[in-house]
Amino acid sequence: MEKIRGDRVKEYMLRTKNVERKFEMPDGDVFYALKNININIPKGKLTILRGKSGSGKTTLMNLLGALDTPSDGEIYFSDSELTKLSEEEIVALRREKIGFVFQSVALIPIMSAYENVEYALRLAGINEKRDERVKECLKMVGLLGRMNHMPQEMSGGEQQRVAIARAIAHKPDLIFADEPTAELDSNTGLQVVKIFKELVEKEGVTIVMTTHDVGLMSVGDVVYELEDGEIISEK
Repeated sequence: MEKIRGDRVKEYMLRTKNVERKFEMPDGDVFYALKNININIPKGKLTILRGKSGSGKTTLMNLLGALDTPSDGEIYFSDSELTKLSEEEIVALRREKIGFVFQSVALIPIMSAYENVEYALRLAGINEKRDERVKECLKMVGLLGRMNHMPQEMSGGEQQRVAIARAIAHKPDLIFADEPTAELDSNTGLQVVKIFKELVEKEGVTIVMTTHDVGLMSVGDVVYELEDGEIISEK
């Protein structure tokens, strides 16, 4: 990783220094899921973590999103070192500054598209102009006309777009998307990535997306490729 001057640190949403994640096996051996990870995630860009299944990309995303802690090394969110924050500070960071889009979508099945997005605002403690923000987010993903539909009444691509609207509702600085196109056909997957690009341009949000799809590498502003827990290329 290039050495960063102090005046350039503010360009990055996330930075890692020699991050490792290891697990002790029942026989006493140590398995390294991640080794010597040094990356810089620029603000207001779409960064892709690409790799085959088992390459370590989801493990890395979990560390960057403060869902897990590294065995060694440092992770910085803006100017804050994640590994030195208290549990309360981590929870507040995830609630206020970060949004997540999961491969499994994870919409609440008994809630409509509108209610799923509104619920995210309730969890974030946002009460002011909630109805306006919900409709704004659903419009951004092209689903305002479907806001009263239940998840089971929607296609996989539509459900994923609702999940994106839910993730951006509280205006996070950073969104993590874990294999958001894995269960979608190529055309629908490209539509989802197009939405991410528009969010980067219009909302100024930083997005980190994992994928195993070689075809999506060209849409990222920055692409890190992982193999066996290590970064093998940066583009």
